[in-house]
Amino acid sequence: MSEILNVSNIDFGYDRENLLYKNFSLTLEIGQIKAIVGKSGVGKSTLFELILKNIDPFSGTIKAENISQVFQDPYSSFHPSFTIIDQIKDVAPIDGIDKLCEQMNLEKDLLEVLPHKLSGGQLQRCSIIRAMLMKPSLLLLDEPTSALDNIIQLDVMKMLVKNLDTMGMLLITHDLDLASWCADDIIELF
Repeated sequence: MSEILNVSNIDFGYDRENLLYKNFSLTLEIGQIKAIVGKSGVGKSTLFELILKNIDPFSGTIKAENISQVFQDPYSSFHPSFTIIDQIKDVAPIDGIDKLCEQMNLEKDLLEVLPHKLSGGQLQRCSIIRAMLMKPSLLLLDEPTSALDNIIQLDVMKMLVKNLDTMGMLLITHDLDLASWCADDIIELF
C-alpha cells in the first residue's frame, strides 16, 4: 500500500502550557479508514487544521498527499451567491458527477440551485460529491454524516468505503458505532 499521510511526533496546543498533542504520530495508507473520536474540545478538528497546514505544529512533521475535505457544517462549505454546480466546477472536473449523484440518492438538478435552497442533508451530499470529484488520495471527513438521516447515512458511508481502492480516509466522528463499522483503527483523543 501507498502511504498518503504521515504525522510524526507533533506537539501542538493553542498555548504551550496546555498541549493538545504531545509527541503524536499517525500514518494512513490508501485503502484505510482511521477514525478520530473524542469529546468536544480535545483537538479533533485541530488535527485536520494541522494536516491541511492551516496551522503549524510546535515540533514534528506532517506529510500529506492530494487532500480533499468534507466539513461538518455543509452551509459553511458553499458560498451563498453561487450555484452548487458552479462551485463544484471551480475546484474539480465534473466527469462522473451523474454516477455520484445516483450513489448519493441526490437529483442532479439540485446542483443547479443556490445552497440555501437545499436541506442540510442534501447540501452535505453535494459537499461529498465535490470532494470525491477532486480525486483525492486523502479524504478528511469531519462528521460527514451528521446532517443525514440514518438510511442515507449508511448509503453514503457504503459509497465512500467502495472508493478505498483509490484513497484513504481520516474520519472525525462522535458516532462510535459508525467508527466501529467502517474504520480499520479508532484513535481516541482525551
